[in-house]
Amino acid sequence: MLYYLFQYLDAHFDIAGAGVFQYISFRTAAAIIVSLVISLLMGKRFIAWLHTKQVADEIRDLGLAGEKAKKGTPTMGGVIILSAILIPTLLFARLENIYVILMIVSTLWLGLIGFLDDYIKVFKKDKQGLAGRFKILGQVGLGIIVGSTLYFSDTVRLRNYLSVDQAEAISGTAIHQPDYLFDVKKGQVGRFIDNKGDTLFYLDEKSLSTTIPFIKENEFNYGDITAALGDTEGNFNWLLYVLVVTFIITAVSNGANMTDGIDGLAAGTSGIIGVTLGIFAYLSGNILFSNYLNIMYIPHLGELVIFSGAFAGACIGFLWYNSFPAQVFMGDTGSLALGGIIATLAIMMRKELLIPILCGIFLVENLSVMIQVSYFKYTKKKYGEGRRIFLMSPLHHHYQKQGYHEAKIVTRFWIIGIFLAILTVITLKLR
Repeated sequence: MLYYLFQYLDAHFDIAGAGVFQYISFRTAAAIIVSLVISLLMGKRFIAWLHTKQVADEIRDLGLAGEKAKKGTPTMGGVIILSAILIPTLLFARLENIYVILMIVSTLWLGLIGFLDDYIKVFKKDKQGLAGRFKILGQVGLGIIVGSTLYFSDTVRLRNYLSVDQAEAISGTAIHQPDYLFDVKKGQVGRFIDNKGDTLFYLDEKSLSTTIPFIKENEFNYGDITAALGDTEGNFNWLLYVLVVTFIITAVSNGANMTDGIDGLAAGTSGIIGVTLGIFAYLSGNILFSNYLNIMYIPHLGELVIFSGAFAGACIGFLWYNSFPAQVFMGDTGSLALGGIIATLAIMMRKELLIPILCGIFLVENLSVMIQVSYFKYTKKKYGEGRRIFLMSPLHHHYQKQGYHEAKIVTRFWIIGIFLAILTVITLKLR
């Protein structure tokens, strides 16, 4: 909203400094600061209100050290995170941008599902919360919305660079005039001068291409899969793409939910991931940097830097109250939304195949539960008694059972998360 206000003031009144809102870097910095302030100021009051309403999740007896001390700690703190994400985004982002709209919808959608789960647990005194099938249904619904929008929206395009011959063939115009300009808005060939002074020609096209890490020609098109299965005309490309998007959103959302088991783990890990995705959004949304790094340039993606900044600021600000010993838990209101936001951001940036690296903590936590449950069922069927690989799952509880303090576990998981984030960024050049 402030973007449009200051744009108007700059255009009509020529107010000094109003033009600074045109810069994504300035608006991102402002979004981070505002998200931190909202987290800190709103957090204290909101936690006090939760205490007065006795909004506390019942702590299960898992035989873990320190769990009795957590009794009475309020939950539903995810409301703080969501507010600290959405308010700066509404203030500083361009709200007509399709990527920003989708992120706002994704945040509200999964936040509402998580809120319903927490509400049922706390106020209806139902330990199970929202039935698992309804959670999955909600995640699948969001996957269909995101996947269909990205596939069918005409504004979601990738920039493909052309040779002079290709540019002439597509535009139907000989390229020789020094002042020649192409009309990109009408789907025609465009050009720009790169940082080396060379003229490059391009065409913004609909594409299902994504990024493959560590590969020199690091682009993969989902349409190649349907073509290999005999659908040479791509009639089922949309179905495959929506299924992939739905799977990723569901998996990452549940992974973040699994990770939210000890103080500060999910919020800190998500903050690290948010900063990394912000870097990718800035590079992929900047025509000069993307050309220099030889990565996809995605028109209009730069606005997601603002959302990513607000996301990272909200997670870091929430740690003020959620770090050990936690004064508030995020609950499913926060954890389901965090995972869904991360997945949707990665998909929009065409970096979803980097998720196993960047979100390695979420992946391992998810796998530890799957392995534990599968092995228990297998051994029970084969030997008549269930056996376990881990002392307890998810993985962070395994280390608690080994006697590690949860603050040490969280810190070490953060260190691993930072290492994975750096490795993910390195994939830009390591091919």
